[in-house]
Amino acid sequence: MTQTPERRHHRGWSRRAAAVVAALVAALVLAVGARGSRAAPAADTAATEANITKVVTSVLAESQFAHHPLDEQLAAKLLDRYLEALDGDRALFLQSDVDGFAGYRATLSRASVAGDSAPAHAIFARYLERLAQRVAYENDLLKTGAFDFTGHDTFTFDRDKAVRPKDLDAAHKIWKEALRAEVLQEKLGETAPKPAEIAKTLTRRHEQRLKAMRGLGRDEVLALYLDSLSHVYDPHSDYLGHEEMESFSIEMNLSLFGIGAALGNEDGVCTIRELVPGSPAEKSGMLKPGDRIIAVAQGSGEPVDVTDMPLSKIVSLIRGPKGTIVTLTVLPPAGSAGPPMQVKLERAEIKLEDQQARARVYELPEAGGRTARVGVVELPSFYSGERGGKGATADVALLLGKLKAVGVAGIVLDLRKNGGGSLEEAIRLAGLFIKSGPIVQTRDARNSVEIDPDPDPTVAYDGPLVVLTSRFSASASEIVAGALQDYGRAVVVGDETTFGKGTVQTIMPLARLMDRAKLEHAYDPGALKVTIAKFYRPSGASTELRGVASDVIVPSRSEVAPVGEAKLKDPLPWDTITAARFDRQNRVAPYLTQLRARSKSRIDADPVFSDLRKENATAKARLAAGTLALNEAERRQEMATAKTRDEAIERETRKVASARKSYLVTVKDVGQPGLPAPEVLPPPTASGAGGASGAGGASGAAPGRRNHGAAPLDDLVLDESLQILRDYTRLLSPPA
Repeated sequence: MTQTPERRHHRGWSRRAAAVVAALVAALVLAVGARGSRAAPAADTAATEANITKVVTSVLAESQFAHHPLDEQLAAKLLDRYLEALDGDRALFLQSDVDGFAGYRATLSRASVAGDSAPAHAIFARYLERLAQRVAYENDLLKTGAFDFTGHDTFTFDRDKAVRPKDLDAAHKIWKEALRAEVLQEKLGETAPKPAEIAKTLTRRHEQRLKAMRGLGRDEVLALYLDSLSHVYDPHSDYLGHEEMESFSIEMNLSLFGIGAALGNEDGVCTIRELVPGSPAEKSGMLKPGDRIIAVAQGSGEPVDVTDMPLSKIVSLIRGPKGTIVTLTVLPPAGSAGPPMQVKLERAEIKLEDQQARARVYELPEAGGRTARVGVVELPSFYSGERGGKGATADVALLLGKLKAVGVAGIVLDLRKNGGGSLEEAIRLAGLFIKSGPIVQTRDARNSVEIDPDPDPTVAYDGPLVVLTSRFSASASEIVAGALQDYGRAVVVGDETTFGKGTVQTIMPLARLMDRAKLEHAYDPGALKVTIAKFYRPSGASTELRGVASDVIVPSRSEVAPVGEAKLKDPLPWDTITAARFDRQNRVAPYLTQLRARSKSRIDADPVFSDLRKENATAKARLAAGTLALNEAERRQEMATAKTRDEAIERETRKVASARKSYLVTVKDVGQPGLPAPEVLPPPTASGAGGASGAGGASGAAPGRRNHGAAPLDDLVLDESLQILRDYTRLLSPPA
């Protein structure tokens, strides 16, 4: 199952989605029924599995946006996706195994349509055989403890396109290299464990991995297979087995709580895709998108290895009762030289106020001892008023009124951590800055286009506006940024582009559909999350794949994060439709050349940005090479360099922060006169690079680990966006 930064389904599309689904259900009942559903066998496990496979195959072919039947071409891709789901680093299956599976390429489409999932179980049986061989081989090597890390060899961590081992001897070489990388990673940890301790830890981890995979039931294997089938169509279509649906229902009932991290699977490793603002994971300051979770422990108990474990199983381990502790063993993003780290988090409910919009007023120093006031509106999501609140638009409107009342010269709308939410809220919020006109166009699977305009002719704020984005800004955020950019109403600042998710999904529970088609089932068949539409900007350009490009690019750590639609397999293509009619305000284009030149001049002269660029260049080079050194001294030097650079960035950004005043304004504060007391910059942590201890984080900070949640004042990218805003205000209204 894949998860993207969008934390909610677009509630604003629910009525239209329902209409689309209703029309499809009738067609699907006829299609599935025509294949003999009335003669379905009794609802035993085998019959249930066959019926689920039939209906999933039909639903995807009929309802998915691409409208593509499962032919031999897609079936071949299905085989590849399933092998990737089981063996993401192409190190387990031998080439002879894959050659043996090749016969399925010609038969898999017919088998799936007929409900035959035997190939899935046959391939999984071979997977278990190879995994047992690997665990036995690696644990035998660990008994010797003879690992040398003084040479100049490397570990290839990126095997996405690597040649599979031709036989067991070739596999042993790959497995040994990976094991050495594991051992070295453990040696680099802060506690500096002894060889015997490392051997014990890794042996237990490998055995747990094998035990967990052997423990999967037939329904869970089928779920892996059908999820792979969903991903053949696009990266956001998922099969949700009955276990995932049960977990989803529990989450909706708020009887269990988690850490606030959206997770995905990258080459068999659980990877953090997004941190929810206000969540335990985000507040800890110790986690970031791209981090890889390799083990999960309940409290201080023994860690359970989760490598290659289905995502639903990992989620069930991380979730738990409110107030309990979960301990994650985390590796930095692929290609990082950093060691593993244990992060203790207290499970909690993510409160509405933690997700609520808020504002800050900054007083920037000017010549002659004067100051200039500018405002920032931080919006973590496009929440609606369903839980008793007023919704994002109403809250932002209140904050805009307050910022105008205290005399800000311009405003930054910060959407960097905003992964989406309610479509209606996104449309209304964009309308706060324009008088009228289209905000987004939506094209459904029948090529019908619907235009959603600004519903309110009033303008809440008409002054200088910057929209701050990142690679984590997705979906509804891209709708707002794209519309304001098309109108020429705001300067878009941030990473080169946003995430690039421009599609709409709906969840289709399968039980009702199977009942109508008279396909019996012995247990809950789960659901399909299916892509049914695409979003387009007022200009007609899709936000899918390309996202929204920044007018002014500012270097950041997120620019090298392994996230984005283009990073996912088989995304839908970028395309265009006819532009809607709207009045372009052209407030940005005349000034872009000057804004870019001034920003570049500041960034080029700033030692903090220079350090950041070096850090990013190192990360990009390592990712491009796909290898890590297996030399201990070299790795320790890399870690020391990264720590020194990170501490320098921390010191310099704190100097900038200390030179200005800031005032935090919440929705509750807008009725109070004036501004609250100035914020106080938190003291630096003992490590110098940020960190936390106790239930909220981990003891100490690894290189590149800054306490993102605790010190909002010392934000490098935000500071440059404020400078761009100040330039923009001066260009719009030159001083006399």
